Amino acid sequence: MGRNVDFKQFEQFKKKLEKTLDDKSRKKFMEDCAKELAARLLSRVIKRTPVGKEDGGTLRRGWTGGVENTSEKGNVIGVGGKSGAASQINVVYRNGEYRCAIFNPVYYASYVEYGHRTPNHDGWIDGQFFLTISENEVNALAPALLEKRLMQYLQEGFK
Repeated sequence: MGRNVDFKQFEQFKKKLEKTLDDKSRKKFMEDCAKELAARLLSRVIKRTPVGKEDGGTLRRGWTGGVENTSEKGNVIGVGGKSGAASQINVVYRNGEYRCAIFNPVYYASYVEYGHRTPNHDGWIDGQFFLTISENEVNALAPALLEKRLMQYLQEGFK
């Protein structure tokens, strides 16, 4: 009462799935997701960054993507990278995480972001929180975006 079962299609499916989900394509998928989130953050923070009357947009033009340089203990010791387009955002895999950095090297960026005392120390200038607000927006949309990208990635294995 035995039956013969043909597993050829199953084996073909298994090979295709393994090829789709191999380490190289998985790494590329993760890097692409990190780059997309970083690009969205960069886009939002650039639009939200205020332009001063005196400097004419130096702070806004200062945004760039790069990689945090960390010591063996994980302490940030500097940030580096190329300025310009989001396509140049560097993604590094370190300690089980894919990392990239969006930063602004303009010396007064943190003062505009978080606020500062007036030059005569009599008052306080409130921060604009352009980066903080942009980060919160990207964090809110990240789960849905990553789920969509993951479904597209997995569907490649089922074609």
